[in-house]
Amino acid sequence: MFSVIFPGQGSQMVGMASEFYAKFELFKKLYKEADDVLGFPISKLILEGPKEQLDLTENTQPAIFLVGYSIFQILKQEFKIDLNKAKFFAGHSLGEYTALACAGSLDFASTLKILKTRGKAMQSAVPKGKGGMLAVLGSDPETIEKIFRNNKDKYQCFIANDNSNGQLVASGGIDDINKLSLDLTSKNIKNIKLPVSAPFHCNLMNKATELMKKEIEKLEFKNFQNTLISNVTANEIVDKSILKDLLVKQIESRVRWRESVIYMINSGVNQFIEIGPGKVLSGLIKRIDRNVKISAINKEEDISIIKIND
Repeated sequence: MFSVIFPGQGSQMVGMASEFYAKFELFKKLYKEADDVLGFPISKLILEGPKEQLDLTENTQPAIFLVGYSIFQILKQEFKIDLNKAKFFAGHSLGEYTALACAGSLDFASTLKILKTRGKAMQSAVPKGKGGMLAVLGSDPETIEKIFRNNKDKYQCFIANDNSNGQLVASGGIDDINKLSLDLTSKNIKNIKLPVSAPFHCNLMNKATELMKKEIEKLEFKNFQNTLISNVTANEIVDKSILKDLLVKQIESRVRWRESVIYMINSGVNQFIEIGPGKVLSGLIKRIDRNVKISAINKEEDISIIKIND
């Protein structure tokens, strides 16, 4: 059995999927539609940059979605590969929206618009330079949470992403993140400050939550073709009626990616197909379980070697 997975922020690069764009009319058509929906040439930004503009959260989120969704449609329509046979769909943070669209629950235009809004809301929730994120390597959630508890009077930080065995990301105000970094270093726990300007997936995003609550309420979801795994619960989304609540909670909640992957594996999945730019999720899954098969599709030659386990 296999699962289809979609990457989140950080996987973007100028020129991503340009080979598909050059070769397939369907790709060009989807990019043109995206330009029209968003009212600016996001296709040019993806293909040519500049990187500084592509890396703005409000542009990154719809851009990564557009690339992943377009590759999915090429596989389906041009190569006749039925990825909707997958046992599960899952995405990392904004990738959850790509999963929803590819599973037929949210239409293309609505997904682009809501991700543009989501990116803008998340970027503006905390003033630039006032928040930060820290990759924590070689530790585990229990150890890091204990450090948070023992130092709650000195700094307040949160686990934003539980990505894989030995890889977490913490969020917080920039002063708190700096204090945490010093504390971890003193305990010989490796940590790296990430080049982001906002503390995603923690309660400092509450302004974004309020804004997104209103916008998500307006969305119309259809029944999905595939079972989706929620970032918030690391479990199956059993009914579309709970989707809105989960997507609102996702803004401030920990991305439970490690737990999500373990849930899928324990449910019989032995193959993961990552669709979108980069191979970030493939790398994380290798750290969780080296026995599962992993394929990343972001250029045409990746398609020729894909073999799906039914």
